[in-house]
Amino acid sequence: MRAVVLHGCCKADDLQVSERPVPKVRHGWVLVRVRAVGLNHSEALLRMYEADNDYINTPVVPGIECVGEIADASDSGFSQGDRVMALMGGMGRSFNGSYAEYALLPAKNVFRVDSPFDWVSLAAIPETYYTAYGSLTEGLMLAPDDVLLVRGATSTVGRAAIQLAKAIGATVVAAARRECSFAQLKEHGADHCITDDEHISQQTLPVRPNKVLELVGPKTLHDSLLTVARPGYVCNTGILGHRFTVEHFDPIKYIPNGVFLTGFFSNFPTQAAIDGMMGLIITGGVHPLYSKVFTLDEIAEAHRLLEAGGAGGKIVLKID
Repeated sequence: MRAVVLHGCCKADDLQVSERPVPKVRHGWVLVRVRAVGLNHSEALLRMYEADNDYINTPVVPGIECVGEIADASDSGFSQGDRVMALMGGMGRSFNGSYAEYALLPAKNVFRVDSPFDWVSLAAIPETYYTAYGSLTEGLMLAPDDVLLVRGATSTVGRAAIQLAKAIGATVVAAARRECSFAQLKEHGADHCITDDEHISQQTLPVRPNKVLELVGPKTLHDSLLTVARPGYVCNTGILGHRFTVEHFDPIKYIPNGVFLTGFFSNFPTQAAIDGMMGLIITGGVHPLYSKVFTLDEIAEAHRLLEAGGAGGKIVLKID
């Protein structure tokens, strides 16, 4: 089979396709014929900074998600030809991931999907939409009468969250750094758009949110806690602000009275959660968003764009 193999930290231009044996199936694992792969910023970070560390099992095939068909079900309960998506659980880090024609994956990280989407559209869903879906349903318990502020709305997860929140029936306020993004965010379903100057709590808002999806992270988290109505919920899911912790965190003083701070960690999906997400996407008329499509042979070009952050949305690899 053809695959991209990472031997250590390298430049995007060093990525290339090589030939490797098709993996042999073993107990508890299934062989997936990969049809398309959604790229993630974590894979660029792996290539640039992490691959030389002992906790990365190099040489490794990167890729933390994919969609495809069961090629060998082993003893999993799947059937050959089942359409599936796979994500997280160590893919592309602890064991070989999805930048390949075939991927040997733990059955617990593989999920059946029944959808009308083509492979490229389906590949835009797994990690991005699951992170948004879990944040809204588990982290925020979003309901139709809620007002949701999405902070970091132009990110791939932010755009997905806008679509899913509208499918649930909530009112959505999208916060972005530049006004030039507003028109597109409204196309995705945002009811209102505001400029994120990192001090939203001091702005006069068109409508006050009772729930906030915080994708910028610790950099603006306290401002989000001050922005939300009371009682209100703030779910911290992202770290787009590149600040990973809250220094000298004092919960009593940091979290306002009547405000609930939650989070969402996407590493442990379940079939029930995937079914719920896909049901909402299909019944809500949500079309998965992606911006660029590359072939496996174009992996270096895809990673250059991924590293630069200039794609304007999800990048998908189509595996022929």
